[in-house]
This record gives sequence, structure tokens and C-alpha cells, in this order.
Amino acid sequence: MEYTADSIFSQFLWLILFLSASAAVVVARAAASRRRRRLPPGSLGLPLIGETLQLISAYRTENPEPFIDERVAKCGAVFTTHVFGEATVFSADPETNRTVLQNEGRLFESSYPGSISNLLGRHSLLLMRGGHHKRMHSLTAATFANAAVIRDHLLLDVDRLVRLNMDAWTGRVTLMDQAKKARRKVAEALATVVRERRKGPRKYDMLGALLDEENSGRVLTDEEIVDFMVALLVAGYETTSTIMTLAVKYLTETPLALAQLKNEQDEIMARKREDYSLQWEDYKSMSFTQCVINETLRMANIISGVFRRTTTDVAVNEGYTIPKGMRVFASFRAVHMNYRHFKDARTFNPWRWPSNGSEITNCATNVFTPFGGGPRRCPGAELARVELSVFLHRLVTQFSWIPAEQDKVVFFPTTRTQKRYPIIVQRRSNHEL
Repeated sequence: MEYTADSIFSQFLWLILFLSASAAVVVARAAASRRRRRLPPGSLGLPLIGETLQLISAYRTENPEPFIDERVAKCGAVFTTHVFGEATVFSADPETNRTVLQNEGRLFESSYPGSISNLLGRHSLLLMRGGHHKRMHSLTAATFANAAVIRDHLLLDVDRLVRLNMDAWTGRVTLMDQAKKARRKVAEALATVVRERRKGPRKYDMLGALLDEENSGRVLTDEEIVDFMVALLVAGYETTSTIMTLAVKYLTETPLALAQLKNEQDEIMARKREDYSLQWEDYKSMSFTQCVINETLRMANIISGVFRRTTTDVAVNEGYTIPKGMRVFASFRAVHMNYRHFKDARTFNPWRWPSNGSEITNCATNVFTPFGGGPRRCPGAELARVELSVFLHRLVTQFSWIPAEQDKVVFFPTTRTQKRYPIIVQRRSNHEL
């Protein structure tokens, strides 16, 4: 067959038409699919970086809310954005957040940006999935969330350590001490301990349980154990010390709340002999203290939210669908700071919480989630409350203080005060108690 210029051009034209028609069919099918599975509205921002810079800029200030407020006002409580290198559905809706938290392993799985994964290590509890996460979470909960262990052992240890630390306080004290080792040095020190413990007799503590194949479900490598322990140190030490600092800052700025807290703690101390140790019944009687802790957790939002990835198409409010494989950020902070859920949400107000014992930690379960929820709820939540309660008791019964200089709270890369909140302390005299 002889090909002429005209025939070649004609075939080329038909090929273009065929490809165009095929492309039109693909586009039409994709559009129909999008209509059937409507993604929440929003903006992907600039190419590659999306809206990451806007998010970081907002969280470097004392008031990161406008980043969320503007998008919620325009798009609704569930919107699409592009942060940390990936398109992400952002939820400021408590019901959607509850769906995310309660459906771990079914509709969603843990999925954090690389920067967070690198900080915590590949084998941290935060990044584990499936049966392995369930076993390790249960092991952690048995150590840190067991009420009997906290009551009979950890409460006394916490009280002793707080008193020992405060004995040296005088003059200017920096509450948020940022004398932190680099993660590499911590990991190296822990790796040495793990190697030594493998050789020696087994002790029944957290590390001993991790080394025990029967408890962990399988033999864990040294790297896995070190990552796991480092993650616990970060989650426990850094978050608790930050909450302690911010509780003092908020109380200092709210004199009526500080006065009521002092009265509650002075009453407990009045029942004690000199050089006393706090008991479980003392902790359980600190009703207003728990209100202060709740309000600090709500305002500070140490854990501002959680990253997940859908394992299947998931329907959310207003008929939207999050497609399989998409990253989701369930924002606790957006709910905690929403005026619809908390009156004067951006004002520190511990009286908003009921002060009748057990109801304190159970109220507003859908809108108050400082420790997360579902299978991944923080196993150290009760221990954190004990630590904060003991710290506040010892602080207000032993000291009065004033800020050494003005300081402000910022929220990136983590929640903290810029100057570590320095204060000038003075020991309370007997006639003040």
C-alpha cells in the first residue's frame, strides 16, 4: 500500500479525533465519579507546597485560628487543603472527628507526614498499625493507665519527685526548661541500656515487658524498642511539662481562678501533718483543680489533632466523600476553640466545667478530646492528670510568684511559650497558709 502525504495526514487527523474522543470519555467519567463522590470543597493552594506556608505562619503566632476560621466560613467544617506535601481533608467537625477516631483499623489508619515520623522513629506507638499497635498499646496502658498502679505506686513517686525538685527553687525559675538532648543522643543512651538488659536477668518493668516476647507478641529488635521508648519520653515529658507551664500562665492571668485553686489545695494541706505525702483520696478531692486542668488542655491543645489515611471511600457530613487513600487531619483544636461548642471559647474559664467528681473527665466527649479517642486514646491520660494535680498542689501551697517578664504562647512546631515562662518565686510563710 502506497502512502501519500494526504493519506498520512488523514490518518493522523483520525487518530487525533479518536484520542480526543477517548480523552473526553475519560474526563466525563472522572467528572461523574467526582459528582458521585464529592470531595469536601477547598483550595489546594500553590503547586507542590499547597497551603503549608499559610498554616505554618498562622501557628507561629498566638492566634492560629484564622487559618481554620477563614476556611470553615468559606467551605464548611470539613474542607480540603494541601499541607505537608499532600492533599488533605481537614476536619473541624466533632462528629467527623469521632468517626475518624472510632474507626481506626476499619475506615482509617495512622498516617503522619515524614517530618513527624522521622522525629518519633519508625517504630513508635504513634505510627504502629494493626495487631502490633493493639498489643503495644495494651502493654503501655497496663503500665501507665492502670488505676491501681497509679494509686499504689506512681502517685507517691510523682509527689516525691515534685517536692525534691521544688526544694531547690528560689528567685527566678524558668518553668518550661528546654534543656533537651537531641533525639540521637537519647536513642544512643537507650540503645546501650537495651543491650545491657538483654544480657542480664529480666526485671518486670516497661523495658522488661518489651524484651519479653510473650508480652509483646513477637521478638522486638533493639531499634524498635528504642523508638518506642523515645516516643513515650516525648509524649510524656514534653507534653506534661508544657501543660504544667501553661496552667501556671493561665492561672497567673486569671487571679480569681488562682485564688480558688489555692483555697482547695490549702484545705487539703490543712488536714495533713508536716512533711506529708499526697494520697489517692487527696487527688480525688481536687475537683476545681480538674476544672483548671481541663481548661488548660482545651486552650493549649498540646495535641492539636491526628493524621489518618482512609482505607476505603468514607462518607462524611453534607454528602461529601473522602476517597480511599486520602490523608485526613482531625483537628481537636478547631473544635475546642469553636464558639458553637464552648461559650467564649478563646477565654480561659475553668468554671465552664462541672466540678462534681467523675463527670469532669466524661463530659462533652464528642467536643473535648485532648487525649484523642478510640483505640489510640492516650494511655497516659490519667497519669498526666495526676502529675498536673500534684504539681499544682505543691506549687500553690509552697509558693507565690509573679512573671519575670512578658511571654506568649505559640503553636509551631509545638505548643510552648517563647521564653519558657520565667517567674520570680517566693516561699509562702505560715501565716499565708
